Amino acid sequence: MKILAITSCPNGIAHTYMAAENLQKAGAKLGVELKIETQGSIGVENQFTEQEIREADGIIIAADKTVVKDRFVGKKLLVVGVQDGIRHPEELIQRMMKGDVPVYQAQSKSVEDTGENKPKQNPIYRHLMNGVSYMVPFIVIGGLLIAIALTMGGVKTPGGLVIPEGSIWKTIESIGSAAFTFMVPILAGFIAMSIADRPGLAPGMVGGFIAANGSFYGSEAGAGFIGGIIAGFLAGYVALAIKRIKVPRSLQPIMPIIVIPVLASLVVGLIFVFVIGAPVADLFEALTVWLAGMQGTSSILLALILGAMISFDMGGPVNKVAFLFGSAMIGEGNYVIMGQIAVAICVPPIAMGLAAMINKKKFTPAEREAGKATFTMGLFGITEGAIPFAAQDPLRVIPSIMVGSMAGSVVAMLGNVGDSVAHGGPIVAVLGAVDNVLMFFLAVMVGSAVSVIMVSLLKKNVAAVTPAFVGAGAEAIEDPAGVGEASAVDADAPMDAGLTEEASTVINNGTTAEAPAIHIEKLTDIVTLDLINLNLVGTTQDAVIDEMIGVLERNGAVRADGDFKQAILAREQESSTGIGMNIAIPHGKSDAVLKPSVVFGIKQDGVDWKSLDGSEAKLIFMIAVPRISKQNAHLKVLQMLSRKLMDDDFREALLAVTTKEEAYQLLDQVH
Repeated sequence: MKILAITSCPNGIAHTYMAAENLQKAGAKLGVELKIETQGSIGVENQFTEQEIREADGIIIAADKTVVKDRFVGKKLLVVGVQDGIRHPEELIQRMMKGDVPVYQAQSKSVEDTGENKPKQNPIYRHLMNGVSYMVPFIVIGGLLIAIALTMGGVKTPGGLVIPEGSIWKTIESIGSAAFTFMVPILAGFIAMSIADRPGLAPGMVGGFIAANGSFYGSEAGAGFIGGIIAGFLAGYVALAIKRIKVPRSLQPIMPIIVIPVLASLVVGLIFVFVIGAPVADLFEALTVWLAGMQGTSSILLALILGAMISFDMGGPVNKVAFLFGSAMIGEGNYVIMGQIAVAICVPPIAMGLAAMINKKKFTPAEREAGKATFTMGLFGITEGAIPFAAQDPLRVIPSIMVGSMAGSVVAMLGNVGDSVAHGGPIVAVLGAVDNVLMFFLAVMVGSAVSVIMVSLLKKNVAAVTPAFVGAGAEAIEDPAGVGEASAVDADAPMDAGLTEEASTVINNGTTAEAPAIHIEKLTDIVTLDLINLNLVGTTQDAVIDEMIGVLERNGAVRADGDFKQAILAREQESSTGIGMNIAIPHGKSDAVLKPSVVFGIKQDGVDWKSLDGSEAKLIFMIAVPRISKQNAHLKVLQMLSRKLMDDDFREALLAVTTKEEAYQLLDQVH
């Protein structure tokens, strides 16, 4: 009998490979030909061929995250959680052998839909993050290309900052604008795909395109990225509802490629055009009239309103109403209104870029890197640069940037800042389009500072945030606290046993430099006799962690004044690293780590590690990785450990060692 199996867990490290190892051993014991495909943080390994799928008698999926099952239509398919693959591998194989397994049909529910293995993270947040991860590159491409074109080829005219037709800079601007046009459809499409798998992609993108193009419902600006989010969720759940309708077998093959996409696109499109879009267009027309009637009222109130509108949806319809109002005032010779708007336009991206770069506790490393591009876009008046941050955490980010833009707008109004071109950001001041330049920059600094302070107060530390981007397309956010179990940055990283890990060396003045690369092929490449402790004395988890960190410090692997312990504890807050069977693998990534190292300790009477199976930790491996490591060899270490520790004899032998040399010889087998 031939059986195929897939193992995968949300974090993509230990449990993925523990389940694979146990299923492999159970298959050998029962005399079954078994091939296992793992879908972990290092990508898909041992992938099935079409011929293997055709010849298989059945497929077992032991996973706690979405596994695409389209290739298994017509095959017997058993879907369980990854823990069942670890604890009951023989039972799963025996069920398959007895034929007590249904045949998979195209409309079958995914692991997420069954209700048995719901992911720990909020599904709404996860779907949103999936869309944001795909949208970010389009914002970066569009924003930076437009910024380059404006800087190098922009000319100040009474009608605004213009790039001459026929110039190379106009072509570059057009390429950037083209990238921007994909932003909202991509966001909506991949939100919908996260909800309904592939059948949701096309309806989501169609809905996103309609949301972004107000011509469908009489609005010049469209519904912006907020409309795209609405369209994405609407399309996803409509497609999912259609997917769950029972249809005759003859219609099942065309459901995912014709019926679901067409019906869902039609429903979403009609809802946007006739239900959501028209009221939106009417609302924005009324807003424009209202703003025009406010000129004789309080100037401070008008500045507050304009600042709030510009930053509310960052290039969306509310933003466009305020911007078009300011542009119209330029035509009447009133440059002060656009002066306030020019400040408000650049505050959100500048503030979020600064906040991400300087506040390590509130933003992941990937967000801090993205903040550099966001800040650059702010300098060129591209408010859309802040959208990824707002989309990820709208309830904290949007109020923060609104208050900052309002503050900057009021300072600009009090300083009588004028802008004679229809554009914003420091670029217009550099090009000579701004009156009272010093007050303009003061207004930008005040507004940005207010937003940075507010977002820093409102946002939670990254260690307390639910890990994001677990699922299809996750590639934008790194694990905030650990070494990568929840890291989507590592999700597609190629890896083999011969990886090198770059270690950082911290110099006395606080700067960092790269130490020589360490080649990791087996565990003993980063474990020495001095990093083995056969008699841990701590009686609590915290005490044992301190004891093992002390070993690292004494051996020059970790700085004593660093934050390595905080990284370890932050990882434990996400989920216990006690993986069961008396094993714990605490791990952390920190600037305090000077070189990749593993400490091995034994606690014969065990210590409570909140393990999944309730067992106390006796065999404890602590993995320390430099934060700026360029490679992902630490993931390979976790994978190697997870596989080898499934061997009962190996665990018993480790517990029975009496000397460090014996332990080292056993650990040398982990590769």
